[in-house]
Amino acid sequence: MRELFDIHPSDPIESARRGARPALRGRFYENATVAATPHGHAIHLDGKPVNTPARRVLAAPTMALAEALAAEWNAQTNVIDPASMPLTRLANAIIDGVADAPQPVADEIGKYLASDLLFYRAASPRGLVELQAQHWDPVLIWACDALGVHFEVGEGVVHIAQPDEALKAVEAVIPKDPWQLGALHVATTLTGSALIAIAILLGSLTADTAWQAAHVDEDWNMAQWGRDEMAMARRAFRFAEFSAAAMVLKSLAN
Repeated sequence: MRELFDIHPSDPIESARRGARPALRGRFYENATVAATPHGHAIHLDGKPVNTPARRVLAAPTMALAEALAAEWNAQTNVIDPASMPLTRLANAIIDGVADAPQPVADEIGKYLASDLLFYRAASPRGLVELQAQHWDPVLIWACDALGVHFEVGEGVVHIAQPDEALKAVEAVIPKDPWQLGALHVATTLTGSALIAIAILLGSLTADTAWQAAHVDEDWNMAQWGRDEMAMARRAFRFAEFSAAAMVLKSLAN
């Protein structure tokens, strides 16, 4: 599968976002199934294990995730299209990259937190201001109640320094498990908000509510100026990636 899912371990999360290559391999198997192995719940094609681009076993930590992975493989028709397999791309990234180097991934989530989307508000128009408050304030209130932290909020894009104790308290919640960590990173980068991603991780936000909160500004602009079809296609692709990450977080919730 290396030629199809060519993910460089040094940048696993960004590589997980690559679409299909121009030349797609024809489907060569009848069925994808799940098998219990020492590596976890492994994906088999006609009884043979699937390997990641780094030649590791493609296996998930839970049966639910493994069955979802197998479903992606079974959904392929004449060709294997990685663009239609966001969970497999994410799994490859986690297994080949995050598992060996978790700290840089956690550090990047921390960088997003320090300048989180939710901290920077519009000064106008009134409708956008109200929408941001409607979707973003509940997350900040939840963080205060559940994590005991308070963050500063301001208007515009000028950097707002956040209390070190608040940042450290939220960073302490970032998981060490590579599957949760990789999924949290994807959710963070796709929403622009570590707080939104952590709220999903801890069960405070559903995936749909989180995605809506992350796109308040974009949705407002579309309501005023209309939709761009290419932009909507890109958003649909990103939503598929986000949904895969949210599935991982939900499947591994404590």
